[in-house]
Amino acid sequence: MPIKFQPKFAITAKIASLLLRIESVKEKIRHLPLTPHVLASLRETARLYTTHYSTMIEGNRLTPNEVEEVLKHAGHFPGRERDESEVKGYYLALNQVEKWAAKQISVSEKMIQTMHALVMGKGRSVVKATSYRDGQNVIREGHKGRIVYLPPEAKEVPDLMAGMVNWVGQKSDLPCPIVAAIAHYQFATIHPYYDGNGRTARLLTTLILHLGGYDLKGLYSLEEYYAQRLSDYYQAISIGPTYNYYDGRAESDITSWVEYFIEGMALAFENVLKQMKIVEKEDDKSPALRQLDPKQRKVLTLFEKFETVTAAQIGKLFHFKPRTSSELCKKWVEASFLEIVDPSRKGRTYRLAKSVQRNRN
Repeated sequence: MPIKFQPKFAITAKIASLLLRIESVKEKIRHLPLTPHVLASLRETARLYTTHYSTMIEGNRLTPNEVEEVLKHAGHFPGRERDESEVKGYYLALNQVEKWAAKQISVSEKMIQTMHALVMGKGRSVVKATSYRDGQNVIREGHKGRIVYLPPEAKEVPDLMAGMVNWVGQKSDLPCPIVAAIAHYQFATIHPYYDGNGRTARLLTTLILHLGGYDLKGLYSLEEYYAQRLSDYYQAISIGPTYNYYDGRAESDITSWVEYFIEGMALAFENVLKQMKIVEKEDDKSPALRQLDPKQRKVLTLFEKFETVTAAQIGKLFHFKPRTSSELCKKWVEASFLEIVDPSRKGRTYRLAKSVQRNRN
């Protein structure tokens, strides 16, 4: 029978303040008008970035551009077949989550098992829901092999999962973001599979938020927040006096994790609002600016602060490697989006092309 789940946490002043920020942004974005074309483009970019960052956390080596190449243009990168399979699986699972959310289908164990099957399905769209693990698994630190977490025994997993799903589905006064945060933590605590737990936990979080009205038109990526603060992510979710589940993790106070999660939501939401305001302003100004792709629109935020920028600054904005950033700048120069200011190899800088500048003013 389900094991009753009773999380221990407190709604601190910090959490309350962050929740207010989230609600404020949510309301503002609801009233921002965007053309269907622009909205679809931004939503697809968010999907690609979510797929990139969630798989990158688990060690995937594909860059955002390579992820797009694999998913949109059947691109292939020899020697990285496993990476390609991972992004295909995650992307399919994410699309399925959005379909469930659109139909307002409540969270169930079968849905979670299907999510996991898609994540691990190497890009197959038809999969069989995967059963929970039938043995003990151990979470070890990468290169050192040190044990960092010993999850509950396999025989307890079905009842623990049933208890978690029952808790998520019950009527509660808790705000949806807190429910999502706790569900993420508890899924990671149970660790119901040998592999794919992190990706499935993040998808479960997305499903709960979307079902609760926090989809934000599908334009945000919590995964980017996790990836940028990865050490904080692991530190926040690694709660308990020891690495052993049976030595206190189940009874631990998880307030610090909830704070970390809610802060990530607030920052991700506020970033979307900033981007959408820029897009809205551009749409009002010029038909030419409406033709910019999402990456170009995002780069415009740099030119709000700087007259000229380097490839390194653009790379930092997108978390690209130097070579990828340089290639993107070259492509944008050829497309008359950027102009080279200083052509020297070491000090090369770029500004917006005159035609783009005119349309922004």
